[in-house]
Amino acid sequence: MYYVYVLKSEKDRRFYIGHTTDLKKRLELHNKGRVESTKYRRPFMLIYYEASLNQKDALRREKYLKTTYGHRYIRNRVNHFLEEC
Repeated sequence: MYYVYVLKSEKDRRFYIGHTTDLKKRLELHNKGRVESTKYRRPFMLIYYEASLNQKDALRREKYLKTTYGHRYIRNRVNHFLEEC
């Protein structure tokens, strides 16, 4: 199983979008500062994820979510949650 996930930085309130096979471990790595691209933006909160059966589909979905339309999709999916933060 492959997961596409969206994290929200509690420091700068921006999204980080990625993919992994072990969601729990990946979130832990982000929050411990062991991911180079996010180590200065921690802590992170997992706000959204999707599961795919193969890596190709997960990569395609990750690429889409990183577009302007993908960001709109995420904001619409978690709108009520983002309003509470």
